[in-house]
Amino acid sequence: MEYLGLENARSWIKAAALLISENASLLTELDTAIGDGDHGENMMRGFNAIGKKLEAGGTPPADPAGLFKLVGMTLLSSVGGAAGPLYGGFFLALGKASAGKEKLSKPEVGQALAEGVADIQRRGKARLGDKTMVDALVPALEIFRASSDGDLAGALQAAADKAHQAAEATIPLQARKGRASYLGERSIGHQDPGATSAWLLLKALASIGAVGS
Repeated sequence: MEYLGLENARSWIKAAALLISENASLLTELDTAIGDGDHGENMMRGFNAIGKKLEAGGTPPADPAGLFKLVGMTLLSSVGGAAGPLYGGFFLALGKASAGKEKLSKPEVGQALAEGVADIQRRGKARLGDKTMVDALVPALEIFRASSDGDLAGALQAAADKAHQAAEATIPLQARKGRASYLGERSIGHQDPGATSAWLLLKALASIGAVGS
């Protein structure tokens, strides 16, 4: 896959919805340990709402930017807790970065993802090591942007693999942001649910690599 076009983007969102659904109980279990226990349910509700909008009548998104805007607005309105604004803003930032483009090259995908991650950091005020989704997204983005510009699929897979490792690497960290931070040292020993859902989103994105542009 050399480019990310509208059909690839739709495939990503569908794959993400499936992965979130399959792992909702895991996200809930992780969030029950150090949060409100509703991350899995909230994420599943958000992606179910996206699916309904995409299947409904009316004019479908004409390009990746339109799709990402729809996804972002839907997540903002349907996902509870911090995840709604954070992931909603992430996809809205992807939409802005993709504006006017029918398909995105590997460097353009990298720039869009970078703007999405930057939006999450602006909203959540989180840095590396704070035990949040940032701990999965930032290392994944670094690996993606360092990969060959001629291999989008390979870069996406490398990013997803790194996000998986980075999510697991949140286990020994003490949370410094979000509800988990209220637990202090008791947050140590648990994998961060936000970092885990971030990995699932990147895993879904990597899964479309075998599909044509």
